[in-house]
Amino acid sequence: MRSTGYFSSINRKEKISARVRTFLSGSGIFIFTVTALSFMLAPFTASAQNKSIHANSNEAIHFRPDSGLYSARDIRDVLAEGLRIKREPDSVRMRGDGPFFSIIPMAGYSLMSGLTGVLSSSTSFYTSDQKNRFSNILFNAYYSQYNQFWTIANSNIFIESRKLHLFGDWRFYNFPTHTYGLGNSTTFNDELEVKFYYIRFYQILYREITENIFAGLGYNLDYHWNIRSIPSSGAVYNQIMEFQDDDKSVSSGVSLNFQYDTRKNSVNPLNGTLLSLQFRQNLTWLGSDRDWESLILDFRQFIRLPSGSGNVLALWSYDNLTLNGEPPYFDLPSTGWDSYNNTGRGYVPGRYTGKNFLYAEAEYRMALSRNGLFGCVVFGNTESVFQKFSSSALKLIPGGGIGIRIKVNKNSGANLALDYGFGVDGSRGLFLNLGEVF
Repeated sequence: MRSTGYFSSINRKEKISARVRTFLSGSGIFIFTVTALSFMLAPFTASAQNKSIHANSNEAIHFRPDSGLYSARDIRDVLAEGLRIKREPDSVRMRGDGPFFSIIPMAGYSLMSGLTGVLSSSTSFYTSDQKNRFSNILFNAYYSQYNQFWTIANSNIFIESRKLHLFGDWRFYNFPTHTYGLGNSTTFNDELEVKFYYIRFYQILYREITENIFAGLGYNLDYHWNIRSIPSSGAVYNQIMEFQDDDKSVSSGVSLNFQYDTRKNSVNPLNGTLLSLQFRQNLTWLGSDRDWESLILDFRQFIRLPSGSGNVLALWSYDNLTLNGEPPYFDLPSTGWDSYNNTGRGYVPGRYTGKNFLYAEAEYRMALSRNGLFGCVVFGNTESVFQKFSSSALKLIPGGGIGIRIKVNKNSGANLALDYGFGVDGSRGLFLNLGEVF
């Protein structure tokens, strides 16, 4: 790795508190602006929805466990009434295949990126008349005050007539950020400024073997280039150099994948189970810098609690293990670098890094209004990273927080999720998502 110049953070920590206070004091304006902009964008997307939605008074209920959708009202309904704009009736009866769009421009804040502008979109649709599962495509584009730019496209597409499931995780980063070295005992004093460009291309094709059970093959590419660090010395820099051969790295490999999924709506599950396993083998003959192997286990359980209500107890376990070989430093398992960047709320992405990453989270999701427009969550998580398996290495790092939910699209169940998370060593921040965190 080589250092090719300084990219400034402008004394981030010294200026953070004032920005946070300013941002939080304007949270009411922020939420109103988000809802107003979403309504303004609705005419571009509502036509596809209204063609396939019809009101039926006999079925106008607030909670529909058969569909996984439980809201009767969303942001656009409220704004339409407030502005006295006539809309076609589309209360709760959904017919047709969609697509159902949600597009939200947002502003957010985190310790990693400072103030950040976000354009977030979610598209959900059915691919068959049976309507067993929602397919969903998420696309987010970000630009931050620290000149970070990144885009993420995640897709879960079920072609039910062919018993196929396509999963994609595509992204591009131009990313000045920080890393803190290896292990559970790092602090903010270990912070090392780094910059890189990054392309991720993950694509998996599953085939349904029997009901709710899928097996498939995938191709996975992680490509970092123009990696720089400031300064090019010190303990963290030396740790990076143990795993990094140059100012670029390529991990290219194939994966064997297994999935058991009984959720009907991955955007906002009310019940069901997801169990996903991926064995990935990176191979030099596919362009990888070195051979190495990993295993990812992802388990999620959703329980309506109390039974028959719209409240959900959601449980999540995510483990990323290096089985053999030495991944490049920036491909090591790390906080917040799962497919949706959602592990470790309360911590910046990359806060803890190691060859092995263990994570668990529980979240209780509650309705605040009978019509499903507003909700709230409380969550807690714990994580651990380590180089080798041993009892002494397993130090648990806790996190937790609270959040609010605002219904953006009642047909897909998509919520605007605004969470405040905190952790040890002064970690804290606001976290935004379009759709549930898991």
